[in-house]
Amino acid sequence: MNRALLVIDVQESFRARPDTWATLADPDIAGPVTRLVRLARTAGDLVVWVLHTEPGSGGVFDPEQGQVRLLAELDQPLPGEPVLYKTSHNAFTTTNLQQLLTNAGVTELVVSGIRTEQCVETTTRLGSDLGYRVSFPVDATTTNPVGGLSAEAVVERTVAVLRDRFARITTVAELEAESAPPAPQQPDGERTTA
Repeated sequence: MNRALLVIDVQESFRARPDTWATLADPDIAGPVTRLVRLARTAGDLVVWVLHTEPGSGGVFDPEQGQVRLLAELDQPLPGEPVLYKTSHNAFTTTNLQQLLTNAGVTELVVSGIRTEQCVETTTRLGSDLGYRVSFPVDATTTNPVGGLSAEAVVERTVAVLRDRFARITTVAELEAESAPPAPQQPDGERTTA
């Protein structure tokens, strides 16, 4: 195993803020993330679940309020899949993620989750700086409008600054296609079509 999927902040805390949830670019984020989880499990990749917490805040990210849990419609963690709790924007600084990845021999990351330009982008940048080859399946991320920019514009800006600097920009379908077995070949070397 040399690749890990990071599922960042795909949690009920966001849905507990109906005004925030309603403005997400993709409120059905669990669908593409679940596809990535299944793809990673099939490939034998490590799946790491990361949840944002703000202990003692009294808000929806305070674990005492009961919302710091994965979205119910996600495939849930299997035994042996780490669930980390962070208090910073990136998934490295306040967790043992780096140690966990090093111990598992991981060299590549696939980063997904909520707040494309915040926790997902920040984790992507730091992962790249730490030497990981990072794939950013943009359709397995989502966010809200920020500072007068639409959610779609925020995603476009994130893609522009990450592309070829910090990550390979991709989609869930492209990652699925890359992991599909090659089509059988005819004796003359031509591929068969289904």
